[in-house]
Amino acid sequence: MAGYKELDFNERRAAAQKARGSALAQLKMRPPVDKEEQARRLAERTAREAAQAEKRRLAKEAREQAEQAAKAEQAAARAEAEAASEKARPTEEERKAARDAKYAARKKNKSKR
Repeated sequence: MAGYKELDFNERRAAAQKARGSALAQLKMRPPVDKEEQARRLAERTAREAAQAEKRRLAKEAREQAEQAAKAEQAAARAEAEAASEKARPTEEERKAARDAKYAARKKNKSKR
């Protein structure tokens, strides 16, 4: 049974050079792409890129509109909450009347004792 023979540096270099040469030969054998085909591919690529850019732009606009709508909704909710708190807050005259009524009730209860 024959053992495994490890290749030395020169043999590995020669094998790599031979592989490179065969790959280059295969590349040279390929038929060249004609100008019309290149122009068609370029047009397809630019059209695809333009469509993607338009799609990204529309998505960005939709995101911005959603953000603006959310901000407007928050502002409306905040304004509504402020209006509700203003209604709930008694005026100075109402507070004074409630305080006077409380003092009068206390005085009335004191006199009953």
